[in-house]
Amino acid sequence: MAGIGNYISESYNELKNHVTWTSWPEAQRLTILVAVFSIIFSLAIWGVDTVFSSAIEEYFKWIKS
Repeated sequence: MAGIGNYISESYNELKNHVTWTSWPEAQRLTILVAVFSIIFSLAIWGVDTVFSSAIEEYFKWIKS
């Protein structure tokens, strides 16, 4: 148990004294940037999925007939 306590203590000390945190405005800007790119990427994946789904559906309709 002493190892876990020591680990937590050293981790807290590292986060408090040795980590450089970004400023609040920068964190907000980067969060918005990540959200926008995530939405764009998800829409691109949805579009490709829709196109491939339609193409495969048409292919199987063509094969059946």
